[in-house]
Amino acid sequence: MKWRILAISMLWLAALSDCAALSLGADSVYAARPIPSRYDLRVRRYRRQWAALIPTQFLVQNAGNMGLLSFGTGWDYGRRRQWETDLLLGYIPAHQTSRGKLTMTVKENFIPWSIILTRGASSEEGWSVEPLTASVYVNTVYGHEFWKSQPGRYPNGYYDFMSTKFRLNVAVGQRLTWHIPREKRRQARSISFFYEVSSCDLYLRAKFVDGTVPLKDVLGLSLGLKIQTL
Repeated sequence: MKWRILAISMLWLAALSDCAALSLGADSVYAARPIPSRYDLRVRRYRRQWAALIPTQFLVQNAGNMGLLSFGTGWDYGRRRQWETDLLLGYIPAHQTSRGKLTMTVKENFIPWSIILTRGASSEEGWSVEPLTASVYVNTVYGHEFWKSQPGRYPNGYYDFMSTKFRLNVAVGQRLTWHIPREKRRQARSISFFYEVSSCDLYLRAKFVDGTVPLKDVLGLSLGLKIQTL
């Protein structure tokens, strides 16, 4: 009987020692977690920088001094994602000019605040409105009829400083956004409907030089749709 008790005690001691060894081993593995090398940190930074180039939104816009219809992609950033940079390609139909033309626009947007209208299961679901958007953008029209600097066939100062190749535009507008519920998200996170009232440097100059120019010839209305994917 004593030998049996002694044997059981030895087995218990062996089992306890194995458990202690395992726990120490787990602790030692955690303590020995490797510190990232300079190479690893550089690779992570490299991948993060390339990931920042992935577009986060796609949009389509009508008018806005960019053509009859424009399509493009963009990126949003900032602490509240209040800044956006968009790149768009547009088309001017032939019936408006001698032939159809392509346009390209680089646009910077600022959205100061957003107001939640209805809240879903989380703060990222439901409807919201952006009561003010402000935009500055530059666009160009591809074609030999447009020039960056005044051709020599015109007298000096005939067109002053204005170029027909590039137009500087400003716009203000509003947005209505539907934040898609998580269980219904497939390709998009939210969809925004927006409008903008815009003008360009050429129209503003005409209004400044000749005050009789009607406001409807200076301002233009633009409608658009934005799909937020990331």
